[in-house]
Amino acid sequence: MALTYQQAKLVRDTVPALREHGERISSIFYKTMLRDNPELHNYFNTVNQKNGRQPRALTTVILAFASNINHISELIPKLERMCNKHCSLGIKPEQYEIVGRYLMQAFAEVLGAAWTPNVAAAWDKAYWVLAKMLIGREAQLYKEFGPGWTGWRKFKIDRIAPETDDIISFYLVPRDGRLPLPKFLPGQYVSVQVQVPEEGHLQSRQYSLSDAYNSGDCYRITVKRDEGAQYRNSVSTSYFHPGIVSNILINHMRVGSLLDVSHPAGEFYLDTNSSNSSVPLVLISAGVGVTPMVSIANTVLATQPARQISWVHVSRRVIPFQDHVAQLGRRYPETFRTHTFKTRPAAGTSEDHTYDCIGRMDLSKLNGEQDLFLSHSGTEYYICGPEQFMVDMGTYLRGQGVPGSRIKCELFSTGDLAFIK
Repeated sequence: MALTYQQAKLVRDTVPALREHGERISSIFYKTMLRDNPELHNYFNTVNQKNGRQPRALTTVILAFASNINHISELIPKLERMCNKHCSLGIKPEQYEIVGRYLMQAFAEVLGAAWTPNVAAAWDKAYWVLAKMLIGREAQLYKEFGPGWTGWRKFKIDRIAPETDDIISFYLVPRDGRLPLPKFLPGQYVSVQVQVPEEGHLQSRQYSLSDAYNSGDCYRITVKRDEGAQYRNSVSTSYFHPGIVSNILINHMRVGSLLDVSHPAGEFYLDTNSSNSSVPLVLISAGVGVTPMVSIANTVLATQPARQISWVHVSRRVIPFQDHVAQLGRRYPETFRTHTFKTRPAAGTSEDHTYDCIGRMDLSKLNGEQDLFLSHSGTEYYICGPEQFMVDMGTYLRGQGVPGSRIKCELFSTGDLAFIK
């Protein structure tokens, strides 16, 4: 049931105060909820808890919904991303009740006397309007997954292949032997769940499927080692490993090891069911952001070989899938082109022909027509890499007149990139 005008106004009127205290709300919410429901640690990314990204994402979504409670169409992409993430983690409808209860408690503590019975009732109704939207969409996604796989499924590592010194591909086959595996759209991901001894609970991370769907006998994910980074907040400075799950996979998993894997999901994908096979495609990636691009390129070249593809990539020293990409260029010289930047090419590599430019990626150095297809009104742009990289690339394209609707970025969080309007 929709909110009344008065209830919607009560909710909107509290948004400025809640937004002002968003960090405190998040702290109260997660602290109390996880204290009383420790099993939920298995669903939350501890790194994003420590750096504040996940709490900020939650309050951003809730308050954005409240601010636009009568006009929520602009929130659909963010909500779709959230629903796909939830389904990849096996989130259940009953868990929304837990979240709602502790979120309302956090709101009440922050607002104090302003949290009147009428405000509480209005917010409870608003929360459940949002929750039911998400639960309904997630039910559709789970149904699309098909019978027998809406949670975790055991996979065995069948093969391990190094792509660079610190990027490794894992070929995964189902332990139960049931084939073929479900189809996925190029660009989508799976979640992988492992036990993290130092955390004392399970952790899940999303990894793009890095090859085209073929016979359905295995999935491939490609993982980058992360050496960790210093993290500073308002309280202290500490050292943590944002790639803790990736490092476990690389350091401890061997051929034959078992992993819990989710059904493919994600809203970042090339729709191979559309009829836009004549529309040029520009893939822009950095580092391990190459992974969904390999899946997209392999799929398109196998099914739409006449479609123009331009792939622009930046790496530090070694280009992941370098030999494979070069082979695609030789096989499809009329439709597949690449342009590569290296930020730290090895010394004494004057004869190295694996890159075109030294330095960070600068799209202005490319031919706007041949490399970026800027004059074509339908060109689709797919960007994957660190968040600031995606912001920079998207901002450049918007400055060249490309509408945000034709720019797609791979975000595993529920955040937004400012240039997409």
